[in-house]
Amino acid sequence: LRPGGLDRLVADNRRRVLVGTVDDAVVGMALGRIDPVGEASLGIIDACYVDPVARGVGVGRALLDNLMAWFAASDCRGVDVTALPGDRETKNFLEGSGFKARLLTMHRAIP
Repeated sequence: LRPGGLDRLVADNRRRVLVGTVDDAVVGMALGRIDPVGEASLGIIDACYVDPVARGVGVGRALLDNLMAWFAASDCRGVDVTALPGDRETKNFLEGSGFKARLLTMHRAIP
């Protein structure tokens, strides 16, 4: 982030910045935003990360649940999040939270 970037994110009421902790140590973070789509709004999860040594204890679920509650309270019609190809752990986590794949983007580099 550029200098002042975090301050701008935190001050923007269409964005949410969260940190996850275990025993007062920051071990995760999540970023979400609300995008207008026509006359409705769509929640977008830009990032949700938990340090590998802190996974499996509910930090990621707590971050995701917090974002989902914020999106629901903000009258979003749905939520989108990206999982990169081959990232089975993220895909499993998101599917376990009720997300379903609805678009697969294919790419081919031009040599």
